[in-house]
Amino acid sequence: MSAQSTKTVLTATSRTEIGKHVALLRRAGKVPAVVFGHGIDSIPVALDAHEFDHIRRTAHSNTIVELKIDGKDIHRVMVHGFQLDPRTRRLLHVDLFELKSGEEVTVEVPLHSTGESFAVVRLGGSLLHNIDHIRVRALPEALPASLEYSIESLVDFEGAIHLRDLALPAGVTLLSDPDEVVAKVAAPRVVEEPVVEAGIEAAPEAPEAEAKPEA
Repeated sequence: MSAQSTKTVLTATSRTEIGKHVALLRRAGKVPAVVFGHGIDSIPVALDAHEFDHIRRTAHSNTIVELKIDGKDIHRVMVHGFQLDPRTRRLLHVDLFELKSGEEVTVEVPLHSTGESFAVVRLGGSLLHNIDHIRVRALPEALPASLEYSIESLVDFEGAIHLRDLALPAGVTLLSDPDEVVAKVAAPRVVEEPVVEAGIEAAPEAPEAEAKPEA
């Protein structure tokens, strides 16, 4: 089962500032960015730093963003990367990759488990999530926001869910290793009580007989 992406909108303005002049943008609460893609000319833009920071913290790497430049030109993009100041953690630059209809993209998609495992609820095991993202390829229109899988098949400590067991939406190709384990249940740890051996008490020594004086 997959969850479809919700629309994420980001506003931008065209910019001519380059080089040292972008410092003026940052002081005004903007962050310089570049829109690029296959077969298109790069477009320098300025983003609202606060608005993009919110998207950066809440969206996933596979989130499709509707970028509106100067309030009219709309571009479908994905966040390809961004640069932070290593000391202040302030945004310095953003790269936005423009999507083209009919051209597949490769992304990481988050995984989420659903349901209950008998081995966890009844047998006291611990659910182990070995991976939480998978790599897939698909057209932008077919990209899922996330993928869900049920853990109800984990009824003992021997079973496991592999990537090959996941039901992918139509048009989505798995690129990660299909034999990779997604989740399994570990048996509870058994703490053995230390065995204390009972000691054998020694019989009390008989008191020495007092020597009688000779007559």
